[in-house]
Amino acid sequence: MIYCIEDDDNIRELVIYTLQSANYQAEGFENAERFYKGLKNRKPDLILLDIMLPDEDGISILKKLKANQDTRKLPVIMLTAKASEYDKIKGLDLGADDYVAKPFGVMELISRIKAVMRRTNVSERENVLRIGNIELDNEKHIVLVEGEQVSLTYKEFELLYNLMVNHDLVMSREKLLDLVWNTGYEGESRTVDVHIGSLRQKLGAAGSLIQTIRGVGYKIGVAK
Repeated sequence: MIYCIEDDDNIRELVIYTLQSANYQAEGFENAERFYKGLKNRKPDLILLDIMLPDEDGISILKKLKANQDTRKLPVIMLTAKASEYDKIKGLDLGADDYVAKPFGVMELISRIKAVMRRTNVSERENVLRIGNIELDNEKHIVLVEGEQVSLTYKEFELLYNLMVNHDLVMSREKLLDLVWNTGYEGESRTVDVHIGSLRQKLGAAGSLIQTIRGVGYKIGVAK
């Protein structure tokens, strides 16, 4: 089941028709209020979310979805006319899985949906990871350093998780972009560097566990 929250009737109806033609179940909502009512009745497998809505903007909806334990892991693709780099990064950092700017081709949309579904329907992630004095609890979505909770953005958390689950392995910038920002994100490797810098700063002294491998990428591990 895919939910599409889009206030433009023509676009919403086209998306629903396209999804149903591709053998997906789909339901459309013209505003946040109707979407929240639909969410109470049934939790979808993926959400297509417009930013510009009449009652509550998509960024606000995304924040609520990612803050709620029951909906935090729902895949979300932002579907909007706002296509600036700032808007893309803002949505992706808050936890969106992909970003499709209008106007878009229906076949491209279906491809993006399939890619996100493949990435999110992987085997269960490890719940608790520990490296040095860093502890990451994936179920509770918290990070502790020496027992003290550290506040991270969604993308910083995902970046740290992917480094920790692959500890002692060198992760290239391209691989981290693929895992954290997904293949549909047309960002540059500089995005990874900026987030690594922010992550190290927030982790304090424990940030030194994240090592830069010159010309390749990053890895995390305790010095042997």
